[in-house]
Amino acid sequence: MSRGWVRLQAVAVSGSVAEGLMLTALPLAAVSITTDPREVSLVQVVGQSPWLLFSLFAGVLIDRARRTTVLGIAYAVQCAAAVTLAVAGFAGLLSLPLLLVVAFVVTSAQVLGDGASGALVPEVVEPDRLAAANTRLILIDRGVVQFVVPPVGGLLVGLGFGAPAGVAVAAALAALVLRRGIPSRPAAPSGKHPLRDIAEGLKFLFGTRLLLSITIAVALGSFSASAVMAMFVLYAHEVLGLGSFGYGLMLAAMATGWVAVSFVVHRVVERLGYSWSMRWAQVGMVVTNALIAVVPPWPVAVAVVLFSSTAIVMVWNVCSQSSRQRFTPSALLGRVLTGHRALAWGLTPLGALTGGLVASWTGLRSVWVMAAVVQMGALAVAWLGLSPRAFAAAERAVEERAAA
Repeated sequence: MSRGWVRLQAVAVSGSVAEGLMLTALPLAAVSITTDPREVSLVQVVGQSPWLLFSLFAGVLIDRARRTTVLGIAYAVQCAAAVTLAVAGFAGLLSLPLLLVVAFVVTSAQVLGDGASGALVPEVVEPDRLAAANTRLILIDRGVVQFVVPPVGGLLVGLGFGAPAGVAVAAALAALVLRRGIPSRPAAPSGKHPLRDIAEGLKFLFGTRLLLSITIAVALGSFSASAVMAMFVLYAHEVLGLGSFGYGLMLAAMATGWVAVSFVVHRVVERLGYSWSMRWAQVGMVVTNALIAVVPPWPVAVAVVLFSSTAIVMVWNVCSQSSRQRFTPSALLGRVLTGHRALAWGLTPLGALTGGLVASWTGLRSVWVMAAVVQMGALAVAWLGLSPRAFAAAERAVEERAAA
């Protein structure tokens, strides 16, 4: 196990603690100000917009600069956002406009940090270890850390909304220091205009059918997930009758799914292969969205469905991220990773806004009905575009580039 890989995991732990605390505190702070679904959804809408606005330019920076430097910028920005929320929370100066600004800055840091760390993985692990490495990072980000952080964040909110933000400051600073020990290739300045660099990355992404199919499926899934997550805090409060701590426990139930499946995901992928793993994962996403819409408002029943949903998504995410890292040349990887996220996650603000509108018109449960319908589109794309033949063709292209 390389020192760089150990350090990258340590950075992921610290950074995810900071991010998890902020993402737990922001919707709870919003609900303390307003219970209007449209206004609450604005935190998600504005918070997710950097994926659309900045991802392509972030990819250029990641491919031109030393990737550990980009990580440092990301955690410095995250620390500034946490300081702002901590001061406002302790001083009693919270307002919806302030929460929108903080949410925007937190996600802007996430755009840089996720892109840089994803591009660093192939630099510190071998190609045949990509799936295992991505499983570990996703486990850290969505499993172990978020299993602990949401209920802890809910408890800290009881001390004031500045409390979780204050802890997030310390975690972001730790990530900023730890990333210095990760080896990374030197900066690779380009004489091209940034827009030409962006176009080069998008050309590769659009020209690789398998990667494009993954991006379209993720875009539809992100729309669905954003719609339901924007409304989940209201669903937990108004339908399930849970308080802040109960809301944190429901988020922890989601994270438990990530943790549980992380121990077997590599076996699932080895047995089924990437193609069938991703196809069946999409089937599971449709089913779990539909179940949330119809199960009785029993917290335990809902928690079981959420557990199953995140376990299924874990399988998809490991295969999705590993595919982009495996089938993309290193010089293009930053732009392809962030280009994918700009296109795939660019629909999340629209999804959050749509979720708020649907909930205000027809009720909270109808948001999950809409999500299941949209997810069926992602299932169709995955079934048609992610065949075993498509993966075999992508492998041949990698071998041909290596031979050339």
